[in-house]
Amino acid sequence: MTYRAAVTRAIQQEMRHDDRVFLIGEDVAKPGGVFKTTGGLLDEFGPRRVMDTPISEQAIIGAAMGAASSGLRPIAEMMFADFVLVAQDLVSNQIAKSSYMTNGQLPLPLVIRFNAGGGLRFGAQHSQSVENWLMAIPGLKVVAPSTPADVIGLMAAAVRDPDPVMFVEHKGLLSSKGEVPDGDIVDELGKAKVVREGRDATIVAVGMMVGRALKAAEFLAADGVDCQVIDVRSLVPLDTTTILEAVRSTGRLITVEENPRLCGWGAEICSIVVEEIFSSLTAAPVRITTPHIPLPHAGVLEDAAIPSVDRIMETVRGAYARV
Repeated sequence: MTYRAAVTRAIQQEMRHDDRVFLIGEDVAKPGGVFKTTGGLLDEFGPRRVMDTPISEQAIIGAAMGAASSGLRPIAEMMFADFVLVAQDLVSNQIAKSSYMTNGQLPLPLVIRFNAGGGLRFGAQHSQSVENWLMAIPGLKVVAPSTPADVIGLMAAAVRDPDPVMFVEHKGLLSSKGEVPDGDIVDELGKAKVVREGRDATIVAVGMMVGRALKAAEFLAADGVDCQVIDVRSLVPLDTTTILEAVRSTGRLITVEENPRLCGWGAEICSIVVEEIFSSLTAAPVRITTPHIPLPHAGVLEDAAIPSVDRIMETVRGAYARV
């Protein structure tokens, strides 16, 4: 199944599971979504549960917030991650804080989903990775699946969670494929996965970077460097236990993130590792990021900015050679 089809199945699964779940967003109904991830849902669930909206991110998020406060469980689509900023006051100052400011009397169980990341030549205003921005807002959970199976399982966990969840789909993965078991899939937020075992270094990645980290690990293994790869999957809550155990076993940490270097999520993980298990490290943690620039539109420049398999391999070799 493709990542794109998994998004549709994930929403379908949750709408069948709970009739309080509905989908709202621009062009999500008859057009099937700008990335064709919601096709067929209107036919099955009808216009009361699959709602097209005007071009107004504030209206989409505001309606979802109101519905969640009334006992429904909305899934709001924002198309591109960049558009979340248009409704950022509602997201950051209202939705994220509602449960805290009411002592839990007004929880807002809603999912805001959007496509992030680069690689498709959409330019600086439609290719941003916003995970690190959202992580900085207390009250929001942040999920970023890298496989079709995780899309379904983590979407189920997000929809059934009592708190607002920012669901980061990567547009560069939409056509990727993966095995998906039959039947309902329900995962758990805050659980990372060791997707490749290894003894020499731990590579931690999210979204599209997971596949590139795995590919780099395959090539490095041929050179005698055996890398472990962790798919973080959920940045908030963060599975520090799995990450610390992995780094403790290898002594080396490399984070691979599709974010500008300043204040990326890899910095937070490096900080946690240094604070918690400094004595287990045999080398300084290393971060692989994009430069601190708006993502370029030109293909050759965009490719140069986003961490590649070659850059991951070179960085791991460099970190390994310094010890």
